[in-house]
Amino acid sequence: MIWTIIGILLLFWIIGFAIDIAGGLIHLLLVIALVVFIVNMIRGR
Repeated sequence: MIWTIIGILLLFWIIGFAIDIAGGLIHLLLVIALVVFIVNMIRGR
């Protein structure tokens, strides 16, 4: 589930660079996804 969310956010992030619409929101969501990923890696799930 988390990998799907991270993949979708990465896709939107790349699209955001190409189109430059809502770039700040996309970057914020990417940072949140990265934090969630790191927390899951630390917890060992």
